[in-house]
Amino acid sequence: MSDDLILPILLETRTIAVVGISDKLGRPSLTVSSYLKDHGYEVLPVNPNLSSVAHVPCYPDLKSLPVTPDLVVIFRKAVDVPDVVREAVATAVPRIWIQEGIVSEEGARMGEIAGMAVVMDKCIMKEHARLSREGRLKTDHA
Repeated sequence: MSDDLILPILLETRTIAVVGISDKLGRPSLTVSSYLKDHGYEVLPVNPNLSSVAHVPCYPDLKSLPVTPDLVVIFRKAVDVPDVVREAVATAVPRIWIQEGIVSEEGARMGEIAGMAVVMDKCIMKEHARLSREGRLKTDHA
């Protein structure tokens, strides 16, 4: 995954659905979501087992969201990724980010075939921070 793919995703995205978010402090999904929110992105939590996360309504699935997000960040087991990608395709999401430590060649291929920008096995928070430090992300989305 090159910066030529990652940088436009971070620059063009405003609304991010986080699938598999947890409400437990210290969990990567909550830490990353908080970071993204702090840097000006609108974060839409998606987890069928939660009603809210950090006082923000949580949605059971992508089709229940009030808007189509610019990006879906996936914090689910690799075996679950294809189903999330199918749902993202059905709701016309243009970008998928399969979080660091999660590898689903099938899910990534499905997204690419559907014409989505796909990043896999990278941390969106780490990439945002790195590109910001390098001066390639000039400002936060606000």
